[in-house]
Order: sequence, then structure tokens, then C-alpha cells
Amino acid sequence: MNGGNGVVPLGEELSHGLGEFLSQVSGCESLEIIALERLSGGAVQENYALDVHFGSGIMAGRHQLVLRTDAPSAVATSRSRADEFAVLKVAWQAGLKVPEPLWVCADDSPIGRAFYVMRRLPGYASGHRLVRDPALDAVRESLVERLGEELARLHTIEPPHPELEGLPQPPLSPAHARIHEYRGYLDKLPEPQPALEWGLRWLERKAPVSDQVVLCHCDYRTGNYLVDEGELSGILDWEFASWSDPLEDIAWFCARCWRFGQWHQEAGGMGSRGAFYKGYERISGKSINRKVIPYWEIMATVRWAIIALQQGHRHTSGEETSLELALTGRMVPEMELDALMQIEAVKGEVFERAQ
Repeated sequence: MNGGNGVVPLGEELSHGLGEFLSQVSGCESLEIIALERLSGGAVQENYALDVHFGSGIMAGRHQLVLRTDAPSAVATSRSRADEFAVLKVAWQAGLKVPEPLWVCADDSPIGRAFYVMRRLPGYASGHRLVRDPALDAVRESLVERLGEELARLHTIEPPHPELEGLPQPPLSPAHARIHEYRGYLDKLPEPQPALEWGLRWLERKAPVSDQVVLCHCDYRTGNYLVDEGELSGILDWEFASWSDPLEDIAWFCARCWRFGQWHQEAGGMGSRGAFYKGYERISGKSINRKVIPYWEIMATVRWAIIALQQGHRHTSGEETSLELALTGRMVPEMELDALMQIEAVKGEVFERAQ
């Protein structure tokens, strides 16, 4: 087995346990794990590029796959690998541009952690690279329009759904559900966070009524999709998916905190908000309520600040030593300032209904 530049977490033990699992689920009597390499990114989950040659069975031949498993420590909102696999499967069946999910293992005995396996798609996902790549300049508007279309297709999936029973029940008020959830996370951290607590109180007082609850990705942003030769090749990282207001996903994609410094490109740092909305509205057949989007963008900023706090705490607590987690924690003051400035800009607005 060749490892590449990444670090194989459990060496030969991983290779042996994974090989036995793949043999069983594929009906292959003999297979060879040719390469297993840790992929970059993935602060919440770990991903490994996996090249396997199946000697027989339904997968006979060589395949490029991805193994997705838990990081040593986790963020509370992250779904289990079994639940994430179920969401990915539903998205695949709905025709979304996602990696094909193949097998899931909720048992930790093969490699020491739960995991699932999906096909590997071409392209790159680095947000900092995507927003600055000159090769994409001519296609940015069409790319964000396509991303809007894909999000609209996802939002056609509504509860109840027989294959998504592992997700929490749909909330009566998505906004209030998020506020309750985020307060709970702050309460578990060792230090008080007055700016974020004030932000949550403002969001509580201004919470709009939601007329629709759909399946949301809840991390639909630049950095979580693949682009290959100027085309969208796949939407990744479904570990936060849940039932929520569709405006939450739309605002998360457009939020200032996910533009990677390209502030003028309001759709994920990639293109115009208008192109993104155009793609979404064409497929959904519904008009996006632009008056309520600022509310959900403030929610997005507060949420990202809380996640950054959680990531930083994973490092400072000794739970998982990581420079990336430590640097993420240092972003919190910037997020707090962004939230306060956004609130100041809309302080006189009334957000009555999401639709």
C-alpha cells in the first residue's frame, strides 16, 4: 500500500480492517488497496483518497474512492456518519451533483471509527483558490447560477422522508430552534461571550415566521463544492444537514464570512448574488424574499463565530492539538464585529415572514 503525502491513521491495521469490509460488501474474494492518502481540509471530519483494485464481484476493476470518517474530536452539530450517508444517498437519488454513496459502516470494529465510502470526483474545493483562480473569471456567473440551481433541487426534499428518520424532527420555528441550539453551545464553553449572547438576543427578538421547512445542507458554501475545468463537479460535506428554512442555506452561501476576502462577489466570493438567485428561482419557481435574507446572514455570522469558538476550544482544551483549530479560534473577534455591524445596518427592519 502506498500512502502519498497524507498520514494513514492506523497503518496496516486500517488497511486490513478496511480491506475485509470492502471484500464483504462488494462480494469480491480478492482486492488490493493501492493507495490511501489523507486529503487536505476536513476540520470536522477526516477524508482519505482511496484507490482500490477489486479482483471480482460487482466492482471488478480499479476504482477511485473516498473514505470519510470522524476526526479525533467532533463538533456537536455534526451528524453521525450513518446519518450523513443517508442524506447523501437521498441527495444522489434526487439527482443532485454529489459523489455516489457506496457503503456505510456504523460499526467501529473495522478501523476503530464509523465511516462510509463514496466515489471520488474530479476537481478542487479550496475556497481561497476558487475565489482567486483567473481561469474561472469567464465562468463565475454561470458557476454560481448552477450552484443556485442545485440548492433549489435540494430544497424540493421535504419532511417527512422515510430514509431520513435519523434527522431531528422539523422545527416549528427554524430561527428559534437555531437560537436555542447556539445558546446551548455557548453555555458549554468555559468563558462568557457577551457579544454573541447579545447577537442571539437580537435574533430572538427579530425572528421571522417560516412558511416552509425543507432539507437544508446547512454548510452550503465555497469550500464545500468541487470545480473541475470550470464546471461544478460535486457538492461535499453533508454532516450538518437538517430540516430548516431554505433561506438559511441561501444566506449561508452569500454571507460575508464565506467570501474569502472577495467582498464584492456576494455569492460565495465567486460571483454576483443576482446570478445565484436567478438559478435558484428558475428551478424552485419561487421568489427569494430578499427582505429576510439579511436576518439569516446575521444568523450565519453568529453561527460561524460560535463554531470558531468550538474549534478553538478543541485545541486549547487539549482534546485535539491542531494549528488549524487554534487559528480558527482567533477569528472570533472579527466575526463578532461583522455581526454587530450587520445588525447596525438593519436595526430598524422588521422581518415578519420568510416567504
